[in-house]
Amino acid sequence: MARTTDAPPHAPSPPADALTVAANAAQGEGKREYVQRMFSDIAPRYDLLNHVLSLNIDKRWRQRALRALGWTDRPTGTFLDLCAGTLDVGAMLVKQQGFKGFVAGADFAVPMLQYGTGKAPRAVLAPVGADALQLPFAPASLDGAIVAFGIRNVADLDAGLPEVWRVLRPGARFVILEFSTPRFALVRAAYLAYFHHVLPFVGRLVSGHASAYTYLPMSVANFPTEETLAERMRAAGFSTVTWERLTLGIAAIHTGTV
Repeated sequence: MARTTDAPPHAPSPPADALTVAANAAQGEGKREYVQRMFSDIAPRYDLLNHVLSLNIDKRWRQRALRALGWTDRPTGTFLDLCAGTLDVGAMLVKQQGFKGFVAGADFAVPMLQYGTGKAPRAVLAPVGADALQLPFAPASLDGAIVAFGIRNVADLDAGLPEVWRVLRPGARFVILEFSTPRFALVRAAYLAYFHHVLPFVGRLVSGHASAYTYLPMSVANFPTEETLAERMRAAGFSTVTWERLTLGIAAIHTGTV
């Protein structure tokens, strides 16, 4: 599928078959292939849409997730930005005052990594084309890992979590920043209206992709609750698992230790 680099003048409704493929992927059917192709297609507009659709709140969420990573305990360490996309989180980490380590930004949608090249020198932030289910790192070789808005796109969550645990050193932290569904009825109603109507329309208009921003709310709806994700992290081997909601429950940060 060719990438669209210029936004179309309008955002027509996506064809029914595109919606069906997106819905099936959100529930796990053909997820790996759909996610890899979709993120490769929307790479040119991904950063812009992230900031516009979140009203720039996503930047504050990422900063908070980085604080939860506890990198200051290992400022010269090697860290993993998992499902790194355009390397936003990795670039933010290497620019933190006092950070003197190295970040590997891993993603299997290589065009996303290519669009992130240049956000930081390769000497401190290197893109790595890799699947989250088969990370190219030795056991116990990394000092921490973080994933921002990417864990719900992993084809097999219960295989992906142990894979992260495998590559982390004892005492290292794994931080997950992910969308969630607000618990308060009024907030949830407004959030779902935006997520299922405004976001897909704007996403199609700017990205030119028929179903990417329809898949997004569907994937969040099919993602585990905060409590369930914490349980699955513990089942994967992580200890001292904690989580907190952000911005009225729109997103959440989970932290676990090896």
